[in-house]
Amino acid sequence: MTPSAAPLDHVRPGVDRSIRVFLDRQRPLFDDPQLAVLLSTAEDFLSGGKRLRPAFCYWGWRAAGGGEESGLLMAAASLELLQASALIHDDVMDASDVRRGMPSAHRRFERVHAESGWHGSAEQFGEGVAVLLGNLLLVWSGEMWRTSGLPAEALAVAQPVHDHMLTELMCGQYLDLLEQAQGESTFDGALRVALYKSGKYTVEQPLRLGLVLAARGRPAWIDRLCEQYGRQIGIAFQLRDDILGVFGDPAETGKPAGDDLREGKRTMLIARALAEASDAQAEAVRSLLGAPDLDEAGVERLRSVIEDTGALAACEGMIKSYLDDALHTLDQAPIDETARTALAALAVAATARRT
Repeated sequence: MTPSAAPLDHVRPGVDRSIRVFLDRQRPLFDDPQLAVLLSTAEDFLSGGKRLRPAFCYWGWRAAGGGEESGLLMAAASLELLQASALIHDDVMDASDVRRGMPSAHRRFERVHAESGWHGSAEQFGEGVAVLLGNLLLVWSGEMWRTSGLPAEALAVAQPVHDHMLTELMCGQYLDLLEQAQGESTFDGALRVALYKSGKYTVEQPLRLGLVLAARGRPAWIDRLCEQYGRQIGIAFQLRDDILGVFGDPAETGKPAGDDLREGKRTMLIARALAEASDAQAEAVRSLLGAPDLDEAGVERLRSVIEDTGALAACEGMIKSYLDDALHTLDQAPIDETARTALAALAVAATARRT
């Protein structure tokens, strides 16, 4: 076991178990064969993932003095349902075909419609069912949080953080759509989308939830740690995700090589490349980015622009800088030492290159 994997491995079994327990509670509602496919699809989408969000919540809890508590793992695991909801909706908005090596939810239901010979548009049916499934997982995430077994007073203190996290996520999804529609993006604009859509609900807010749940309050040091450690790691996490979306191994990302380029994602990596591009390079990006029929040669041309403009190296440098700053903040925080070590390892795990 590598040091960076240890805090994830400590949390993952309890999170997986909590998700199974919760879904088993829902199973009697899906006895009807026509409804069973919703539950089985939800189970598929919840079966993978690194469990980063629950891990940041759990180690935030431990950092503020919380002990081993099964209710905390159930509450933390609810964040996986929130993420699954966001991913399903995101795939509809991006017209993505694949997620975690499987057909995306809307493509799965589109195929069911087509193979069954039903009336109407298979594509519209698939998108509609995926929206409903994403909504169902969002509802379940809230139910799992509320019924986690944690003391009511702890949940009440943390509820404003939980509500704020959901609002930020929805705002981030809107900002992402807006950025794509407007076409030209700046690094600051892409950073704002990354923060709201991914960074905050991946690191900063799960960490804050765990800290507030354990502390039963929100002293100033909690917000300072979340903003100066959590936010920095959230940005670095998204920068790494941007890089993997272009240069990552499909066997590890679960998506085809260059899929972010076909989807036309206006990431921080792309914004940095455009800022430094020559006229010819910028024209290549504008003509190729988002092309549904983008072939391997087009992907390689865009990769070359990103590397030749120095955007890839610059983003790698930013990841290191954000990580270093976050770890310095962590060293100064008044938290449990075991949790400090775990949060340092989590920061590395969240921002590391995949091989």
